[in-house]
Amino acid sequence: MTSRATTPARRRLTATVAISLAGVLAAGCGGGETPDGDASPSPSGSGSTVSTTAPGTASSTPSASASASASSSASGEPAKVSACARSKADALSEEQALGQLFMVAFDTAASRTALDGLIADQHVGNVIYLGGWDGAARVKQTSAHLQAQATTAATAGIPLLLAADQEGGEVRQLRGAGFSVVPSAKVQAQMSPSALTAAAKAWAGELKAVGINVNLAPVTDTVPADIGKANEPIGKYGRQYGSTPATVTKASTAFLKGMIEGGVMGTVKHFPGLGRVQNNTDFNTSGITDTVATPKDSYLAPFTAGVKAGAGLVMVSSARYPGLDATKTQAMFSKPIITTLLRGQLGFEGVVITDDINAKSVRSIPAAKRAVDYIAAGGDILLTGDPKSVPTMAKALADRARADEAFATQLESSVLRVVALKERMGLVRCS
Repeated sequence: MTSRATTPARRRLTATVAISLAGVLAAGCGGGETPDGDASPSPSGSGSTVSTTAPGTASSTPSASASASASSSASGEPAKVSACARSKADALSEEQALGQLFMVAFDTAASRTALDGLIADQHVGNVIYLGGWDGAARVKQTSAHLQAQATTAATAGIPLLLAADQEGGEVRQLRGAGFSVVPSAKVQAQMSPSALTAAAKAWAGELKAVGINVNLAPVTDTVPADIGKANEPIGKYGRQYGSTPATVTKASTAFLKGMIEGGVMGTVKHFPGLGRVQNNTDFNTSGITDTVATPKDSYLAPFTAGVKAGAGLVMVSSARYPGLDATKTQAMFSKPIITTLLRGQLGFEGVVITDDINAKSVRSIPAAKRAVDYIAAGGDILLTGDPKSVPTMAKALADRARADEAFATQLESSVLRVVALKERMGLVRCS
């Protein structure tokens, strides 16, 4: 990255001037126990064609050299980035660059303008719909309003990633008129791959029609049959495609392909797997350890398949995996898990996104430390169910970047990966 050390973005990241934290966040958008529809559904529910050779797609057979390259890219420039994406990223101000690394919750109970100040003042570049949104007309109007906030001043005119958890079954954040009643993953798995891809493409069309461009699905966790519903985050709600990696791989990949063909970017989750933990990380600090996973774990196969199939994002969990990180550091803060395993062994060059970084499982860690440790581990987008946490985390990232050149390089690379993903999705264009 030394060749880019004098870019305008780098000079701003390493400047000594203080980051602007102007403005008070709009109220009514979550915080505290705000449920993340991705990882903690309630039983009642809360509810452009993509090139497979673009950034975010792994090589078909990760070799030792490819793994080393992908691993080094976590702290350096991503390997596959166009001149367009690079120029767009370099043109961002410090605050705008940091804003690209946040995805904030937009609760269904909030007013349509609730996030306007956050996007304008903190330059937030991504939003997730949570809380169960009813009716396509309302979602479409809200999406249009949100994208209108992505002004030259706010995000340098770069559109937002607008995401939803639309897995099916219990986890469908978008419901009512205009949205299909998507069946659970277990039911989807009973369909043939071609039929599931066709169905997912149709479901993606419904999302695209209302301005949603990212689905935080499919779930690629495998829940063993002998655990089943005792697995709170996944098995309890039938969110898994099956109890074997082969079944999960076949169905989740078919779903992912349909999403991408329908113009909506898919996300594989919750890396490296929540199928063998007992408790839900959103609401627990114990019972969230997978003692079985190793770098040769067969349960990684669905994630590998999703990466090869073109998933633009991988969501990382906040569970612990002592067989993958001997320090027992939670996955979203673990360099061995994100950099060595995901970016190295699996060859993923796309965007890594957190499960809710304000979940109960991590809330005892100061917000500033959470943000810094995540980026240091090799992650990119911080998904937060509490928009009020953004200023603290953004300031922490800026402060560390000014004090640590290596961290500034990682931060810059994360921004570049996000912009490259947006270019891949057709949101960013150069004349």
